[in-house]
Amino acid sequence: MPDLTRRRFVITAAFASGFALAVQPIASSAIMTGAEGLIAGAVKIPAKDGELSAYRAMPATGGTFPIVLVIHEIFGVHAHIEDVCRRFARLGYVAIAPDLFKRQGDVSKLSSIDEIRPVVAKVPDAQVLSDLDAAAAWAVKASKGNAAKLTTTGFCWGGRIVWLYAAHNPNVKASVAWYGRLVGDGMPLMPKNPIDIASTLKVPVLGLYGGKDTGIALDSVEQMRDRLKSSSSKSEIVVYPNAPHAFFADYRPSYREADAKDGWRRLQAWFKQHGV
Repeated sequence: MPDLTRRRFVITAAFASGFALAVQPIASSAIMTGAEGLIAGAVKIPAKDGELSAYRAMPATGGTFPIVLVIHEIFGVHAHIEDVCRRFARLGYVAIAPDLFKRQGDVSKLSSIDEIRPVVAKVPDAQVLSDLDAAAAWAVKASKGNAAKLTTTGFCWGGRIVWLYAAHNPNVKASVAWYGRLVGDGMPLMPKNPIDIASTLKVPVLGLYGGKDTGIALDSVEQMRDRLKSSSSKSEIVVYPNAPHAFFADYRPSYREADAKDGWRRLQAWFKQHGV
């Protein structure tokens, strides 16, 4: 095997090993963002009931940085989420992706979505919101984060949490939710859904959804749009007509490059519009 080919194979294999078993094999479209000029890696964050595992990426030099909390999918903090953090760091953010499932189980060791779902079902929203508060506070204390420039973004499971955290923490300046569930029956551990907080939302949230998403009905997206009209948040929702669920996930067959790039461009413009 030629040296360059061997090196590319080793790098790709190492990258793929950072994914949960349930998301193998990894699509060739998976993006690999280098860490040159960054501080990037695993960190521990003090939380209410112990210690929180997380991945952090930030510029290696500079003063204070805007903060973005990257909220993972149902598959947890894996190589794609870490890569997204590095993409943000290259834009000048301190990006932190806390592992919000770890108390209930390590989903990286599970080989199917059917094994993962019972773990995630045990994760209380209140715990998640508290852990995100801890991550935001730690970013300020230990990672040169600017408390006045706090943002969030999240995908799938994390997209739902983005909406809820925007209602929970009024200090968030702007958020972007990627194809997060909007409606559902309230349960003891998950008492509210985004539709329930939409009319009182004050933080501007940009929702990015796929018109061919078989898990999130378009009528629920329209319900959310309607509820948002009565809020003061000036939130918006964009639907990509031909995009499926997880269209930003470049490591999966669901990836749609044009829509993903447009969403990433919109995210940056949204944050800039709101001063972060």
